[in-house]
Amino acid sequence: MRVFYEDWQMGCCGTPFAVGDEVAWKLVAYDAENVREGYGHGAEAWVENHGGPDHPTTGRVHAVDLVHQEYSFHLPDPRPAPVEAGEGLVLRGMGRCLEPVPGAVTLEPVGSCPKWFGEVERDPVDGLGRVRRTCGALVTLDAPDTTHVLQAPYLPDGIEDDECDDLP
Repeated sequence: MRVFYEDWQMGCCGTPFAVGDEVAWKLVAYDAENVREGYGHGAEAWVENHGGPDHPTTGRVHAVDLVHQEYSFHLPDPRPAPVEAGEGLVLRGMGRCLEPVPGAVTLEPVGSCPKWFGEVERDPVDGLGRVRRTCGALVTLDAPDTTHVLQAPYLPDGIEDDECDDLP
């Protein structure tokens, strides 16, 4: 089975693994709508370190592909307006809102999954900044018993049904 291990799940509570390792993960299946919308990059389930099923699914890692997504963002104004001295606090937006670039997902076969995932700045395209982020690992897991995979719909504790439109 194919499993998506998100970058934040690994960075928070995950343990790095390699091809050939035996792992035990709490897995939640993607539903048909999630698959149609492209969640999981072709995976059948995702690793859930913050809830999920009561029992983990055990299996052997057969393959690991890092998932890279390219994003675009508006570049900051190189000449921000001057601020007049005065009382109070002046706040300026310095962050960037990343938008996925359609069709810009790539897979990189690797021998192991890192604990931390990175990003690489790219050259601007059409006046927009670009960054390539590693957003997780797509894992081929040889799992003989998948009875503990939690089937969708899965509602995390404290989430109401009408709040789930934006959940993965």
